[in-house]
Amino acid sequence: MKMSIADLRKEYTKGSLSEKDLEQNPFKQFEKWFEEAKAAGIEEPNAMTLATATKDAKPSIRTVLLKGVDERGFVFYTNYESRKGRELAENPNAALCFHWQPLERQVSIMGMVEKVSREESEAYFRSRPLTSRYGAWASHQSEVIAGKAELLKRAAEMALKYPTGDVPCPPFWGGYRLLPDEIQFWQGQPSRLHDRFRYLKQPDGTWKIDRLSP
Repeated sequence: MKMSIADLRKEYTKGSLSEKDLEQNPFKQFEKWFEEAKAAGIEEPNAMTLATATKDAKPSIRTVLLKGVDERGFVFYTNYESRKGRELAENPNAALCFHWQPLERQVSIMGMVEKVSREESEAYFRSRPLTSRYGAWASHQSEVIAGKAELLKRAAEMALKYPTGDVPCPPFWGGYRLLPDEIQFWQGQPSRLHDRFRYLKQPDGTWKIDRLSP
C-alpha cells in the first residue's frame, strides 16, 4: 500500500539549542551555524529561499545564492528586470530562509532590501565565470522565450562580441542587500518541541532575543 504524504514523518534528534548557546549578535550566530553547515559537507550551504511580493502583497518565491554577509545584511545578485527585481522595486520587504536539513536547522531572515553600490556589483560580476557573464547578458530573466536555442544564440553572440573575456556588467544586473530587522534560528527537536529563537532589532541597534514556541 502506498504511504500518503500525510504519513511522512521524521523524528528530529540531531541537536538542541539553548539560551546559553546563543551569540548575542545574530550575525555571529549565523556565521557559527554557516561554518558548521559547511563543515558538515552540506551542498551549497549558501542556497536560500527568497520571498518577495508585489505592492498588492501577491507573493512569489525562489532559491538564490548568498554571496556576502556582514553586519549590514545578506547579499545576493540577480537581473533587476526579473520578477523578483520588479517586485522589490514595488515592495522592498522580503524574507530569506536557509534550510540545512542534515543538521535539522533553519534560519529565517526578514527585513527591507536595497541595492548594493554599483562598484560592489561590478566587482562581483568580474569574479564570475566567463560563461556566467555571457549568460547574464543573454538571459532576459523571467520573460517568455521561443525555445532554448534563442538563449544559446544570444550567449554565443556575446562570446563573439567579447572574445577576450572583458565583459562589462549589464546595467540591468546587480546586487541586493537584505537589511534584517528580525532573524530566527530553528533547531529540530523530538516530538516537534523544536528550539526556536528570535532576534528583534531594537531602535538603538541592539538585538532582543526571545524563545518562541515552535
